[in-house]
Amino acid sequence: MQHITLRLVEIAYQRRPSFRILREPFRLGMLFFSTLYRIDPNEYEVRTPQCRGCMRFRKLALKERSSLFRSLNSFFNPIFDRHLERILTEEGLQEAKEYAGVSTGASISTDDNAIGGRLTSS
Repeated sequence: MQHITLRLVEIAYQRRPSFRILREPFRLGMLFFSTLYRIDPNEYEVRTPQCRGCMRFRKLALKERSSLFRSLNSFFNPIFDRHLERILTEEGLQEAKEYAGVSTGASISTDDNAIGGRLTSS
């Protein structure tokens, strides 16, 4: 999933450079909270070396450990997702999925109910 997320963000930055103004405070906030709660994403088991240190691990751990983070995330994450969905096209989403599949050796389901679909082992 990391590769899909990273590629989606790269595409969004290319299409709308101002997207950084929205994303970077969210990213920095997660880094702050993960430092505060002593979360080390490198402690998590990953499927591929490229996934090591992914922000997704920080976010999942923060959701488990911090009620304040859960509250903030439930408010800000839908805003972030709406902006990302406005920037990305179906072609961009497909490109990110193909990039992730090639880089991790995983296959991607075609059920696109959420950004990124679902990864399945190949």
